[in-house]
Amino acid sequence: MKFRVERDEFTEAVAWTARTLPSRPTTQLQVLSGLLLDATGPMLKVAAYDYEVAAQSTVHATVEEEGRGLVNGKLLAEITRALPAAPVDLSVDGTRLVLSCGNARFALPMLPVDDYPTLPAMPPVTGHIEGSAFAAAVSQVAIAAGRDDTLPVLTGVRIEIEGDTLTLAATDRYRLAVRTLKWRPAAEIDELADGAPPTTVALVPARTLLDTAKSLSGSGVEVSIALGAGPSGETLAGFAGSTRQTTTRLLEGQFPPFRKLLPDSSPLIAQLEIAQLQEAVRRVALVAAKTAPVQLSFSPDHLVLEAGTGGEAQATETLPVGYDGPELSVAFNPSYLLDALGALESDVVRIGFASAEDPVVAASKPAILTGKAAADDTGELPDYRYLLMPIRLNG
Repeated sequence: MKFRVERDEFTEAVAWTARTLPSRPTTQLQVLSGLLLDATGPMLKVAAYDYEVAAQSTVHATVEEEGRGLVNGKLLAEITRALPAAPVDLSVDGTRLVLSCGNARFALPMLPVDDYPTLPAMPPVTGHIEGSAFAAAVSQVAIAAGRDDTLPVLTGVRIEIEGDTLTLAATDRYRLAVRTLKWRPAAEIDELADGAPPTTVALVPARTLLDTAKSLSGSGVEVSIALGAGPSGETLAGFAGSTRQTTTRLLEGQFPPFRKLLPDSSPLIAQLEIAQLQEAVRRVALVAAKTAPVQLSFSPDHLVLEAGTGGEAQATETLPVGYDGPELSVAFNPSYLLDALGALESDVVRIGFASAEDPVVAASKPAILTGKAAADDTGELPDYRYLLMPIRLNG
């Protein structure tokens, strides 16, 4: 194997692919700590695989001798970041990979490439979507995914495809984020007997999906999404765009029936400027313990935020609010509230409550946070909804 690549393109491909490497490969699977360099075609392929996620990046290369090599990925990533601005030449010398760039030369021991597992192939493409729109939607939803690996079904993002509509949903039981957006199916949509298009569902690990979507968010990048079975029958999701491709195993389990939690309308709505509310929540929460709530008391024309109780430090702040209803007090986890405010693509947040007549009932039910384009204005449901469970206060 012998080839030449441009330094910046190679460095970027190695760095991105190396993020998939397992942090602690077992002694029996040391080959998984390696990056696979495949120069058997017109393009160099740089790949990593941990049996759950496979990442592959292609790089333009001048190949003199075709071949494959496997070297320690983390070490190669550190070396490429430090290389001078010059073309990079790589070749095999016995059991070592020799890397030359300018006046720098490295000889790296190679791992047994024949022991490296076969990378899973992408399932057939299901459809396409603009990269930046997909990345934005995933980031809005993934914030609500759980982080407790003992409940793996809650650590994923549910992808639902129905015709030209893509729905993303995630929940950790205390909050729920749902985003719908349009996409372009790869094939004609065959309608069912009742006239509705079929629905495709997949549960993708949230951390993998978020990292993948961000890496495919470049200007003008079109993302191909593939949902289907792998060569061994395992269910896979694949995402490809530009020179990058990721495949991941899907999570197993029954995702909660989230649509039952989402009301069709919110009879009681408070409207505030997001920037003002964000700053106020951050300030007031300074006196609260890490898991302590911030209380929001709504009255016509103003909102009072409070935190801290008893002999502890306390803080209050008053904000103007668009609200015409009974006095209502509700408490939220401030981190979860700030996550929602940061995810809304709007300068205004609308906080919807379930009951306009009984403030006690309204304060005990989940609140729905949306941006400007709310159902009451357009007759259609907003494309992003964030459901937040209140915290019951003592007394």
